[in-house]
Amino acid sequence: MLRDRPMYAYEIKKSLKDRFDFSPATVTVYVVLYRLLRAGVIRLREEAALLSRPERKYYEITEEGQRLLEKGIELLRSVEEKLR
Repeated sequence: MLRDRPMYAYEIKKSLKDRFDFSPATVTVYVVLYRLLRAGVIRLREEAALLSRPERKYYEITEEGQRLLEKGIELLRSVEEKLR
């Protein structure tokens, strides 16, 4: 999902529900985001509050995260091909 665009935690949770019919607890989303931040595969970008909305913390994929994602996709494609 972060491959498409930066998102804040609530957007990520909503996207998981919309795309995969999966509703993790809010704390679970934050735990996973924290672990991904520590691993260096995503980064945090904060935007100041506006009159119409509060401060937001956007999460975006790093170059390392993109590299690992591509490697994982290649692995899944290879496994899928072998299963055919």
